[in-house]
Amino acid sequence: MTFHPWVDGYLTTLLCGEGDIEKMVLHILNQTKNQQMDNETTLREFMQSVWNEKNVANISKYLAEEYTVYLDNADPWEGKTLNVNEFETRLNYTFNSFPDIHFDIKTAVSDGNLVAITWVMTGTNTGKIGEFPATNKKIEANGTTIYHFVDRKICGHTQVYDRTTIMKQLGFIK
Repeated sequence: MTFHPWVDGYLTTLLCGEGDIEKMVLHILNQTKNQQMDNETTLREFMQSVWNEKNVANISKYLAEEYTVYLDNADPWEGKTLNVNEFETRLNYTFNSFPDIHFDIKTAVSDGNLVAITWVMTGTNTGKIGEFPATNKKIEANGTTIYHFVDRKICGHTQVYDRTTIMKQLGFIK
């Protein structure tokens, strides 16, 4: 047997002889495809269980020990790295403002340790948003989020969405 060095995080063991390179390439491609599918499945479960069903107790099932909000304009946690408890605080902040918040994933694309989704967010504002009072108005906005993964757990996100439309729908700006 020949032991090959770490390739893409996997120790590849191949038999000597003709076809070893092809076997190695196929093994790597299959492992990468499986990881991408696992990451996308994990993300879809996370969005459904934690965000849509508000099962905050399930956070640690999906999140790495550290979660970084790389880019998320106007998010108080932008640029910060959170532990699981701090992420729960972030969730509850949103759930207090929009208890019925719901994300409908429209597309998902996986590439290595990244899963990008486009989504439509809906909800009713029944709690304060920072210093803004509750309006009891419904919102609907489109967005895109790139989730980062490490060891098949979500470790951060980069996100853009139409906050201006939300502020207009709530009556805070014209």
